[in-house]
Amino acid sequence: MSIATKASHLSATEFPTKTVVILGGSYGGSRAAHLLAEGIPQGWRVVLVDRNSHRNHFYNFSRYAVLAGHEHKAFIPYNINNITSSSLSDLPSCTSHVRVQATITSIDDHRITLSPNLPGSQESDLELEYDYAIYALGSHLPQPIDLWNHQKGVKSSLQPSAISTYGGTKSEGISSLQERQKRVEAARSVLVVGGGALGIQFASDIAAIYPQKRVTLLHSRRRLLPKFDEAVHEEALQGLQELNVRVILGERLDFESLQHKSATPASPELRVVRTLSGREIPADLLLLCTGQTPNTGLLRDMDPRAVSPDTGLARVLRTMQLCVPPPSVEAHKYQADDVLHYLKKLSLDAEEGSESSSPPSPSSTHADISSMSSSTETLVEPYLCQKTLYSNIFVVGDAADAFNAIKAGHTSYYQAEVAARNILRLISRNEKVGITAGDDLDSELEEYAPGPPGIKVTLGMTKSVYESNGVVGTKNDGVEDLGVSVMWAACGMRDASEEDMFA
Repeated sequence: MSIATKASHLSATEFPTKTVVILGGSYGGSRAAHLLAEGIPQGWRVVLVDRNSHRNHFYNFSRYAVLAGHEHKAFIPYNINNITSSSLSDLPSCTSHVRVQATITSIDDHRITLSPNLPGSQESDLELEYDYAIYALGSHLPQPIDLWNHQKGVKSSLQPSAISTYGGTKSEGISSLQERQKRVEAARSVLVVGGGALGIQFASDIAAIYPQKRVTLLHSRRRLLPKFDEAVHEEALQGLQELNVRVILGERLDFESLQHKSATPASPELRVVRTLSGREIPADLLLLCTGQTPNTGLLRDMDPRAVSPDTGLARVLRTMQLCVPPPSVEAHKYQADDVLHYLKKLSLDAEEGSESSSPPSPSSTHADISSMSSSTETLVEPYLCQKTLYSNIFVVGDAADAFNAIKAGHTSYYQAEVAARNILRLISRNEKVGITAGDDLDSELEEYAPGPPGIKVTLGMTKSVYESNGVVGTKNDGVEDLGVSVMWAACGMRDASEEDMFA
């Protein structure tokens, strides 16, 4: 019997409440859940699905994987207004907004399949029909902070034995980070591969906490953080050098050198690996901090056209809807005719001396990256071609090919705002009901426009470099736990005490 046959099945005819599912409860998914739960009309429910029991604050994983005593603070209880917790088995009977801890195993245009996280669970798989979906499953994290251990084929002989099966609970997350702390503490030399934010933070934290260790950062490009201003590279490089981190730029790791037999951890002989140029690097512990893999496999299984074969990212419209154009001549003609009409209008306006002939520039509308609570400034205008086979599925965050937006939590947050407001618009348009979301939800869908690059990278315990709205600078106000109480407050846990953070 197939999984689909065995699964409990919830049909729209048996269950009249309409459903918006949000797949993934991290920075973008939680923001979308909050806006939808606040603004959705009666007769609708929001179902937030995440495989983790708590919100994982990934940005602090690298610090807490090195420095002991704060690891519990990275796992924040879900506390979204009007959304309660539900078991997988109780989900069919819920008419209110709920969050469920489960693994999503498949998706199609109006149905998802959910499975219990842990093997041996008494709960059955569940098929859940939905009207709208927000796909916010992000990306698979690099090995050193991937608690779910996705990257099976990139293990090296330098790394200790694998961490046991992970099921997404807070206690397991704490144990997993503590195991990583032990690995770092036991190593005499550490090689960090990758000069992005994660690699820089790992290298600088290890060097600051364990100044006696040999720490090397290897990066294949000539610049650290190449998507940002060159001044960010210069400040980051200086900060690493101040901590005696050996920085090697423009070279790649020779992965074949990882397979060679080396000394045991107790041996006085140093373990070494090589770059492709033959340079030898001491490395008891290897941290591969190179890139993230978009978590778009479910979309690819649903429709291969939805995902770029080159990048693995989901194609989206500026409305954040999944973009798979209908295979019809009419759709192509519709787009071409609209473009022709628009160009003709531009010509006429130019001849008449109109100052309004140019469309708004995406660079002139951007998100305020300095505040997690502010809303995105986006284009709200008709899109030249909004034809897609999946107008009810929205994709946000690291999984989306979103017009060169950087992959970051605040980016996902703002994209989720656009997706949530557009779902409310569609509901309003289709049902002609009042929406209480605080915005003027007219019939046109909102369009997302990326803001300027923004980032903050720690360089040891107190120093950091940042770029915000084109301004690059450094600060020396860092604290051990990275000021995590601010994130707890943003997640609805204001004034959380040290004891509260064990919850």
